[in-house]
Amino acid sequence: MLTVEKIGGTSMSKFGEVLDNIILWKRKAEDYYNRIYVVSAYNNVTNWLLEHKKTGEPGIYMKFVNNEDFTGAMDALLGKLLDINKRFEEIGLDQVVAAEFITNRINQSKNFLNNLAAVLGSGYVNRQNILLAAREILASIGEAHSAFNSVNILQNYGINATFVDLCGFDDAEYLTINERIHRAFKNVDWTRTIPVATGYTKGTEGIMREFDRGYSEVTFSKIAVEVKADEAIIHKEFHLSTADPNIVGIDKSRPVGFTNYNVADQLADIGMEAIHPKASKPLEVAGIDIRIKNTFEPDHPGTVITRNYRGKESKVEIISGTDKVIAIEIHDPFMVGQVGYDLEFMKIYHKYNISYILKATNANSITTVIWESDRTDQLIQELNEKYNEVTEKQVALVSALGTNMAQPGTMAKATHALAGKNINIESISQSLKQVNIQFVIPRKDFKEAVIALNEALCFSA
Repeated sequence: MLTVEKIGGTSMSKFGEVLDNIILWKRKAEDYYNRIYVVSAYNNVTNWLLEHKKTGEPGIYMKFVNNEDFTGAMDALLGKLLDINKRFEEIGLDQVVAAEFITNRINQSKNFLNNLAAVLGSGYVNRQNILLAAREILASIGEAHSAFNSVNILQNYGINATFVDLCGFDDAEYLTINERIHRAFKNVDWTRTIPVATGYTKGTEGIMREFDRGYSEVTFSKIAVEVKADEAIIHKEFHLSTADPNIVGIDKSRPVGFTNYNVADQLADIGMEAIHPKASKPLEVAGIDIRIKNTFEPDHPGTVITRNYRGKESKVEIISGTDKVIAIEIHDPFMVGQVGYDLEFMKIYHKYNISYILKATNANSITTVIWESDRTDQLIQELNEKYNEVTEKQVALVSALGTNMAQPGTMAKATHALAGKNINIESISQSLKQVNIQFVIPRKDFKEAVIALNEALCFSA
């Protein structure tokens, strides 16, 4: 059985446990193989290189954008990466070899970026293309660092391991992402070696341009499809659970066990990614199941995502949501009966590259929920210029999800649970598929709503 397995950044930062719980776990030497590992950068490294994924705090990339001292920042980064290396000395990382590799990679990157800065300064090129190229170069550093180190540690354990560097630093070949992956694995015999691949892949289309911070899962997905894996496994620092244990408590949260790609897409739409939606589609089409496992609970089978799974019992399986959204409503008394009234509204969203999470309408109003980070003053100004009345409000969105929850009473239980906590429902949405009921609520009530719905729909049902 061939598996392709992605290891997240938090897990990679505890590589000793990755060794024990994933790579070596209860296996004889001959069973180490037929596994391809795709690794993320160590925790926080990509945040330092680009920007913090959650807070937006700028990294080295913004120094390049603003023509500041990015080379000095990269020298400081090298110091941090060498400090990370020291953490793994006791589990076998050769400090001299590892330092030489990452120092050379940082120096190569500085040369590339200095050349890009010179071209940018000439004023003869498209600024956006240069910035995107810089972002690609920076993004690749973290995964090259962690993948090289992983192979070095495995080799020092006496295990045959192969560094599959998809970053393309040492070649100028004009290859797509798929072509580079195909070429890299063409002559790799995973029955005799453990391939450890970088989560970043260089390609003509630009993996950051296409997928931004979801790029490592895209690489993972494309490798799984390329080698025709029997299963794709994602190792995270937590289970895919019925609700966030940090909100509801560990005793009120349990691994989901089984779900389908449709529910995974619904989770991704509200930012709670089991897997990046653009990474899941190739796997879904290829008929490859995904298993989400907790790195630190290796005995637990985790949660399996398949195309056709449908729970035997009708129930809500997951409560999730976000408090980082806003609701925008346009109201017009002349909207009623007008065919295609919302077409122009959607054109404005398309102009600002906004994908809404929820849409609800009545005769005179259209309400959408979008990510707060997508809201701009220019957007609101254009909406106000075009429509009679525009209202925006900071809100939270809480969803009840399941593969089989089309039963009478689910909505009633949910609304009753929220009413019992004096939580007002600002807007609501559910499609005919009935895999996701979305409640828009006041932002201050987000955690209370998750607790209430989890108790009413997942534990008391």
